[in-house]
Amino acid sequence: MKIAVTSQNFKNVTGHAGKSRRFIIYDVGTPCDVPEVVWLDLPMEMSIHEFSGGKHPLDDMDVILTASAGREFIAKLAQRGVQVITCAESDPRKAVRDYLLGEVKPAAPHDFKEHERFESAFGSCCCSC
Repeated sequence: MKIAVTSQNFKNVTGHAGKSRRFIIYDVGTPCDVPEVVWLDLPMEMSIHEFSGGKHPLDDMDVILTASAGREFIAKLAQRGVQVITCAESDPRKAVRDYLLGEVKPAAPHDFKEHERFESAFGSCCCSC
């Protein structure tokens, strides 16, 4: 099973999954005790928000864990066979562990409409991610 965690800084679980370009990939299907970890750093045009091509590197994932994701991102990934789960955990390893144990802490709701209004007015992300 491959689990991707949105992590713009490769240290914490971050949000805005549709615009995220950096992911920590955990391959928990390996027969060893410690899951294989890969850092995926995509160019801007490969963020799901910008991507319009065919096969995408996230297509190989079973699950994406993120701090926040819009309905469009969740729907796009569902069409690609990838489950998106928002969580409140900031530590990527703990988020994956919680998911595997069925103990995911739900993320606080994010007001994407308010965020879009802010970006329209000011042209940049208002969040500290």
